[in-house]
Amino acid sequence: MTHATGKYADFEGLREKAISLRREGLSRRQIRDRLRVGNNDILNRLLEGEPAPEWTKRPNAKDDLSTKARELRLQGMTYDQIQLELGCSKGSISLWVRDLPKPERKRIAEQASEIARRGWEATLQRRDDERLRTKKAAAAEISSLSPRELFLVGVGLYWAEGSKSKPYRSQERVTFTNSDPDMISVYLAWLRLLGVSPQHLRFHVHIHETADVRAAERYWADLTGATASAFGKTTLKRHTPKTNRKNTGEGYRGCLVVRVLKSADLYRRIEGWWCGIVGAAKCTDQENRT
Repeated sequence: MTHATGKYADFEGLREKAISLRREGLSRRQIRDRLRVGNNDILNRLLEGEPAPEWTKRPNAKDDLSTKARELRLQGMTYDQIQLELGCSKGSISLWVRDLPKPERKRIAEQASEIARRGWEATLQRRDDERLRTKKAAAAEISSLSPRELFLVGVGLYWAEGSKSKPYRSQERVTFTNSDPDMISVYLAWLRLLGVSPQHLRFHVHIHETADVRAAERYWADLTGATASAFGKTTLKRHTPKTNRKNTGEGYRGCLVVRVLKSADLYRRIEGWWCGIVGAAKCTDQENRT
């Protein structure tokens, strides 16, 4: 094994710390951040032979389901009945039991339809449960954000969703528009990190005229914590006889526009930061390719 040099010179000592953190239940990302190990090859060597904690593993019970499905099929159950029992798709059941004898049907059409409906509901519930477990496990990997990480996230967020100057329309002004309150919250946290004063922020609500405009205005004011004087006049989207509005319901609050006053210099820095990220990403990608 090649001896580590530089910041990883005390490799064995670093490995002991990494294994200790792994046994405490930390993910690879958490260990990397805790020990400040930026090299994936080094991290792999530090954790070599040490199993990952259960919470980091994606749920996968296919083998157990396959065995149970075969047992139920041998008991004479149909695909619909197995689906209802296990909550898996009939396509998967077919692959698992297709070599087994087909059971004799002993129910009327109405019963079969009801079982099929309940089986599909069970499948949807299982998928929702799997989706929730995956989301929770992924969320747990982001235990915290360093100022540097929040800075980079904010640059990418703005360049994806914020207004940008175009060759045909030069407009160096920092303006961010979104309907997702979490996106707005992260963006405002980023502006605070950059030292943007609340006095330099202006807010505007854009919403359909048939929505609950006052409730939406109160919602965005509570979310941002901004004073009434920081909010401009709400823009209403007018309807025509052909308007087919799909975003309805209590959760619809329109979009919030966040403007930074006197922000030409900040806009130029954001543009430069994004160029820096692109260049750095290309270098890293090139290293990964070799």
